[in-house]
Amino acid sequence: MGEAEAIEKWSGTEQIERMHELIEKSYLPILNKNIRKGENALVIDFKEISLFDVELTQLLLERPEEVIAAAERAISQFDLEGSPKVKVRFTNLPESHFLMIRDIRSKHLGKFYQLDGIVRQKSDVRPQVTSAKFECPSCGNIISILQIDQSFKEPSRCGCGRKGKFNLLSKELVDAQGIVLEEAPERLSGGEQPKRMKVFLKDDLVSPLSERKTSPGSKITVTGIIKEVPILTKTGAQSTTFDLMIEANAIEAGEETFLEVEISEEEERQIKELAADPKYMEKLVESVAPSIYGYDVIKEAILLQLVGGVFKKRKDGVASRGDMHVLLVGDPGAGKSALLKRANTIAPKSRYVSGKGVSAAGLTASVVKDEFLRGWSLEAGAMVLASNGLCCIDEMDKISPEDRSAMHEAMENQTVSISKANIQATLIARTTVLAAANPKFGRFDPYGIVAEQIDLPPTLINRFDLIFTIKDLPDEKKDTQLAAHMLNLHQTPDSKEPEIDTNLLKKFIAYAKQKVFPKLSDGAIEEIKRYYIKMRLSGSTEEGIKSIPISARQLEALVRLSEAHARLRLGEEVTRKDAKNAIKILEYSLMDVGFDKETGKIDIDRIATGVSATARNVIAIIKESINDLEKKLGKTIPLEDIMAAGRSKGVTDDKIEEAIEKLKRTGDVFEPKPGFINKL
Repeated sequence: MGEAEAIEKWSGTEQIERMHELIEKSYLPILNKNIRKGENALVIDFKEISLFDVELTQLLLERPEEVIAAAERAISQFDLEGSPKVKVRFTNLPESHFLMIRDIRSKHLGKFYQLDGIVRQKSDVRPQVTSAKFECPSCGNIISILQIDQSFKEPSRCGCGRKGKFNLLSKELVDAQGIVLEEAPERLSGGEQPKRMKVFLKDDLVSPLSERKTSPGSKITVTGIIKEVPILTKTGAQSTTFDLMIEANAIEAGEETFLEVEISEEEERQIKELAADPKYMEKLVESVAPSIYGYDVIKEAILLQLVGGVFKKRKDGVASRGDMHVLLVGDPGAGKSALLKRANTIAPKSRYVSGKGVSAAGLTASVVKDEFLRGWSLEAGAMVLASNGLCCIDEMDKISPEDRSAMHEAMENQTVSISKANIQATLIARTTVLAAANPKFGRFDPYGIVAEQIDLPPTLINRFDLIFTIKDLPDEKKDTQLAAHMLNLHQTPDSKEPEIDTNLLKKFIAYAKQKVFPKLSDGAIEEIKRYYIKMRLSGSTEEGIKSIPISARQLEALVRLSEAHARLRLGEEVTRKDAKNAIKILEYSLMDVGFDKETGKIDIDRIATGVSATARNVIAIIKESINDLEKKLGKTIPLEDIMAAGRSKGVTDDKIEEAIEKLKRTGDVFEPKPGFINKL
C-alpha cells in the first residue's frame, strides 16, 4: 500500500483518537499547567509525533487543517477546568518542510511548512468573523454559516422554503492581524533581492505577549499552511491569478533582546561562579574578542557598553539614558571592523550597518507607501530595530553629513521623531551605538592634533561617551607579537578559544542587564565629584586661558561606566573601586583625544568644538588687534601691522597666520588686495 493510500484510509475519528492518545501520553500535565496560567494554547513538538506515529506525521504535513482540527477536538474531550477552547501549535518541522519564501510554488498549497524571516510591516489587530448564526423570520429555524471567504455570507434559503432576508442573531469573532515577512539577508546569495510574503495571524498569536515577538525588525520562524487568496480585477470579477498567504499556526522568536534571554538554573550558577572569580574581569575582557590582538582597554569599554548603565526615569518625566556610545577612530587595517563584528555577535540583539550603504531613513525610520495594508506605513531603521540592543556603525566618516545628522536625536534622547505624509510618530530607540571611522586623511599624522583629524561634526562627537584612537605605528616588539598571533590563527583557526564560551558570555551580559540595578554609594559619588572638580580646575592657566578639560557629559559618562562596572561584578552598589575603574577608562580616552601638547593639559574643546582653548585665545588676540588697528588706520589694514601687533603680545608668526586663515574661513575678515585685511 502506497503512502497516499495509507493516509487516505485515516478517517476523522481515527485522527481524533490518535491525537487523544498522544496528548494523554505526553502533554496532559503541560496542558493543565497552561490552562492554569490562562494560556489557551498547547505547543506540540513535531519530533514527539514522529516518535509516536509516522503515519500521523505524514498526514499532518499533507493535510494539516484536518489534523489540527482533530487535535483540537481531542483536547475538548479531556475534562479541563473551565473547558476552554484550546488551540494546538506545531513546531520543529523536519528539514524537508523548511522553505524559503522565494521557493513557494503552487504544489505547496494547502500543506504544512516552516519559514523564517524578518518582520517588515505589521497591520493593526482587527476582529474577524469565523461563523454567524441566522434566524428565519418565517419558521424560527436557526441556521449557522461558517465564514471562510473574504466576503460575509448569508444563508441562501431555509428549510421552510423562505429565500428572503434572515435575522443575524450572533457572530463569533477572533482577533486577526496581518504581518509582512521578508527573507533574512544572511540566507541570500549575491545580488538577490529579499522576497516578501504576507502572514495571517489569529487568536492567541495576536495576544499582547505574542505581539512583542512580531514587532517590525524581529526575526521569527513561522509554521503554517500556505494558502491562495483570490484577486479581484477592477471590474469586480475574480482574476485567474491568485495571491499567496501563509496562515500561521505557530510563531517562534528567533532573536531576543537582553531582557528576553532565558537563563537556566545551571547557567545562573555558572554566571555567579564566574562573577565570584577574582580574575573575572580579565577573563571577560579576554573573551570579548580573543582573535584580535591587544586593545585591552577598548575591549573592556565594549564589554561595559554591552552591559550599560542603569536607565532612570524621574517623576518630572525626564529620563537619563543608561546606554553608552563608543567611537573607535583608527588607521586602516587596525582591526576596528573585526571588533565591531565580534560585538555584533555577542549582543543578543544587534544590527550592523556600514558606510556608504547608509541613509537617514535606514538609520532612523522612513514612511513608505504600502501596497499590502494600503496607505502609508512606518518602516523602522537600524537604530529603532536595535532598541534594547547594540547598533554597530562601520565607516561612519563615509556617511553623508545630512544622513549623519539624523543620529543626534536617537543618540541623546533615545527617540526617533518622524512627521511625514499623514504619520506623526515618536519611536523609542534605546540603542547603544558602537561606531568606527577612519581619520580625515586616511591615516593619523602622529605629530598632528588628533581631534582635528577626526572628520566628524563636533556635535556628533560630543555624544560619544568614550572615543578611542587606534594608531598603527611600527614597533618591533608589538609587531612581532601581532604577527605571531595572526599567523598562528591562520595555521590553527581554533587555537584562540575564548576563556568563556560565547553563549555563556551572552547569558552573563543578559543576566547582568535583567537582574542587577546598582545604586551609587556615597564613596563612588565622592570619587567622581573629586575627579570632576580637579579636572575642571586644572583647566585654568596663568595666562588666563581657560581650557575646559571635561564637561557635564563626561560626568554622566563616568556614572554610566561606574554602574556598568558594578553590574559586571553583579554588585548591588556602585563602590569607590568601580568609580576609580571608570575614571581610569575615561582618562585613557581623554588623554588619547583631548590632550593639548602645548599646554600639557587635557582640553575637551579639542573634541567638542574642534578648536582648542589655546587656538581660541590666539583668535581673540588677533581680533582685538584688528579692532585697535581699524580705529587708527581705517578700514583696510596692512597684514604686516597685524603681525607686528600679534608679536608684541607674544604670539608666533605661524599662529597669527593660522588665526587669520580661520577668521577668513568663518567670514569675519576678507582680503581686498594681497597683503591687506578688511573686517566684514
